[in-house]
Amino acid sequence: MLFDQFISAVSDSLSRPLPGIKAQVIMSSMKRVHELLGTTSTEKAKPSSVLLLLYPVGEEVFIVFIQRPDYGGVHSGQISFPGGKWEPEDMDLSSTALRESKEEVGIIPERVRILGKLSELYIPPSRYLVSPFVAYCSARPDFEKAPDEVKEIIEVNIRDLFRENAYQVTKHKIGLGIRIKAPAYVVDGHTIWGATAMILSEFKEMIKEYL
Repeated sequence: MLFDQFISAVSDSLSRPLPGIKAQVIMSSMKRVHELLGTTSTEKAKPSSVLLLLYPVGEEVFIVFIQRPDYGGVHSGQISFPGGKWEPEDMDLSSTALRESKEEVGIIPERVRILGKLSELYIPPSRYLVSPFVAYCSARPDFEKAPDEVKEIIEVNIRDLFRENAYQVTKHKIGLGIRIKAPAYVVDGHTIWGATAMILSEFKEMIKEYL
């Protein structure tokens, strides 16, 4: 499928009811499943957003991720989408995703087209309520990382990301020396797990017929 056709299919899928939590929990640890299905309140959650950006490289569709620096916090060293916390100057949460993506990896907001939003996801350790926005650029962006916020910019072919053998159950450190087992996407030597993998799981479920 050509890039423009794929983007059209994604846009069409986003106009339909989303898979939601049923797709998210596929890539969740059992601990996280209990949190999601329990009574965790999001009343005091901090609004935030991320950008799932699609762009062409040759005839393939790519997604960009970032690896966070090692800073000792709950998300230290993890791979995520560009994005962050809503600020008062942001018009809305899509503006937050675009602003943060510009700051972190140099994406020019005027060259990005928002297609729609996936289901919100609450992250208990940091108390963020994340809105994932799906967007695209018609050409590969000229990425430029912010060294204080981004350890590495990671570009992944969507075909490799969603291959059957990319799904693995791996061990992850979550602080205080505690390790848990959780599903992950392992691609090009990178392990994507946690909230990012859960967002990807819903996206995969939504577009699987077009892959």
